[in-house]
Amino acid sequence: MGVFSRFMDIVNANINALLDKAEDPEKMIKLMMQEMEDTLIELKSSCAAKMASKAKLDRNRSELESLVSRWMSRAEIALAKGREDLAREALVEKRRAQDDLSRMEEESARYADMIGKSKEDIGRLEDKLQSLRQKHQVIVERAARAREEQAANDTIRKASDAAAFSRFDHMEQQVDRMEASASMGRPRADLDSKFADLEELDDIEAELEQLRKQAKKS
Repeated sequence: MGVFSRFMDIVNANINALLDKAEDPEKMIKLMMQEMEDTLIELKSSCAAKMASKAKLDRNRSELESLVSRWMSRAEIALAKGREDLAREALVEKRRAQDDLSRMEEESARYADMIGKSKEDIGRLEDKLQSLRQKHQVIVERAARAREEQAANDTIRKASDAAAFSRFDHMEQQVDRMEASASMGRPRADLDSKFADLEELDDIEAELEQLRKQAKKS
């Protein structure tokens, strides 16, 4: 793709739309910046070449202007000396030099227009590149804030997990104390139960003795 085609593609591109569709906007914007910088280098190189060509044309134009003046002066001298034949030849050469000068002036003007257009294109691309660099800075700052927020959220989550584990340990300790208290009270409960059994056994024996006495009477 030629530098002009690439330039038009870049200038006409909707950067915001491209970034919205990109999976990785930061990577996309870096690629776009690199493409713009490469294109800008080529545009400046092309502009410099045109300026060099115009400078050469301007030097040649100056030489032709001198040549036109010289042939005109020779024609005047020849005419003053009565050499109309030489004056006529000098005027022919002057006309040729004048024609060459006219063509060179047109070529120089054409290069001037191309150089002006190239400088305009360079300015437009530099403006777009500057805008893209600003967007890149915004994206970098947003990404940094997002990473900071994520780190803060991770820290809070870890702290919350630690607090939850702490509460769980506290509950375990409470259960351990309750179980210990229950186990300490269990022998006394068993003793009470044994005495209750003995008392109940005495009642049964007394009732049985009563039945025996009644049986003897009958």
